[in-house]
This record gives sequence, structure tokens and C-alpha cells, in this order.
Amino acid sequence: MDPDYHSDQPGKCPRCGMTLVLHVPERIEYPLEMTHTPDLLRPNQPANLTLRIINPATDKTVKHFEIVHEKLMHLFIVSENLEYFSHDHPVLQNDGSFDLSIVLPMGGMYRTLADFYPADSVPQLAVNTLFLSGSAPPSQVTASLAPSKAANMTASLRMDPPEPIAGLQSKLFYTLDPVDGLELYLGVWAHMLVVSSDLIDMLHIHPFLKDKSSTIQFNVIFPRPGLYRIWTQFQRKGVVNTTVFTVPVKSLT
Repeated sequence: MDPDYHSDQPGKCPRCGMTLVLHVPERIEYPLEMTHTPDLLRPNQPANLTLRIINPATDKTVKHFEIVHEKLMHLFIVSENLEYFSHDHPVLQNDGSFDLSIVLPMGGMYRTLADFYPADSVPQLAVNTLFLSGSAPPSQVTASLAPSKAANMTASLRMDPPEPIAGLQSKLFYTLDPVDGLELYLGVWAHMLVVSSDLIDMLHIHPFLKDKSSTIQFNVIFPRPGLYRIWTQFQRKGVVNTTVFTVPVKSLT
């Protein structure tokens, strides 16, 4: 999950909590096939997603996976206007497929990001697209850096540099209020999804550092200039809090 972290001893990655492995296998992309029933997806109607991971060496469905942050798969779904966000966990079936029941609130396009770890390979991220009948309300995405109030906490964001630059590392510091009762959420202090306003770039990131205060640090490299919506999930006193910011990223030149 964090290929830039190395250790000369076995143990856990301090950033994502996963077990360190010796001699990481070659990074080969495993395709994800996604189908759904019914064939025509409609807003506010129940549907089922089926996801299959294909071993590129054999063209067969992968049936064995490593646990990533307490789950075999994480699936993020985002609407084209960036108003809808979900973080779910499809269930592995006997044939190696994953199933997830969904109800999506509006028409138009949705982008999905699957996070999974085939056994004997490396962690993978795979993007896909869903289409629902009808259309979504127009996008109203503008820069938004004001404190974000969630279920039982508020998050404030400070960035270094104050104006992130595409292609260079930016440090994002979250200050949580209140911070008492903060708990690990799915094995880490937080889960972050970064999505470009055109839905091309999707990044699943975990904290780089949590100190003894109320601050949690993320390191992010925004791939291109533009607007990015950032959903970050924290758990406090058993309640999952989802905070939202929209960050403008400028070009290096």
C-alpha cells in the first residue's frame, strides 16, 4: 500500500498497518470486470454489482485475496457532479466474484474505484464507470476550504504549500474538533478519496502521520492542475464522519 516505505525487519507498515513483505512481486495490473443487474440502472432503484478480478497470466477469475484494512475489497462510488460519495465493501462469493447491493440517488454517470489485493501479487486500484438513466443536476464544484462539519466532529484543513502545485508533494494537515474518542477506522486513522473535477483522477490515500495532538497529516501528489474534491473519513466514538473539501491545484509554471 505504501511502496516507498522500507524496513530491514518484519512488522507492520506504520502508515497503512499492512504486514510488510519480503521481495515485493512485480507490479502487474489485474483487470477488473464489472457487471450489474438489472441491465438498465435507474435512480433510487435497488441494483446489484458483480465485480471480477482477472489474473492477466491465466485470464481466469482470481479467487484468493489478502485483507486490506480489514476488508477484501473497498469500493468507492462518486457521481459525475461530485455530490454523491460512498465507501462500501463488496462481499466475496464462492466463484471469486464480489457482490454489492446499491441504490444510487440520481441519474447520469458514476465513477468507481476498487481497492483490492490479489494473493501472490501487489495491492491494486481499478477504475470503472456506471451509467444510470436520466441525468444528474449540474455540477456546482468550486473551491471550498472552510471547516467541514460532519456527524460528531469538525475538520479544519491547512496545506503546505498553501496553494498545492500539480506534480509536487503537498502536505494536508487536518485538525479535528473534538478529537477525544477518535478511533481507528478500518485499521487506520482515516481514509481519504481524492477525485479531480473531471473524474479522471481518483486517489485512495491514508494518513502519513498522526501526532499526539488533534492533527493528522496526509501527503498528496495532485497529478494535474484543476479542482479536486476530497472526502476524508474518520471514526469518533463509533460514528463514521465524512468531511469534504474542494482544493484548487495550480500548474508548476
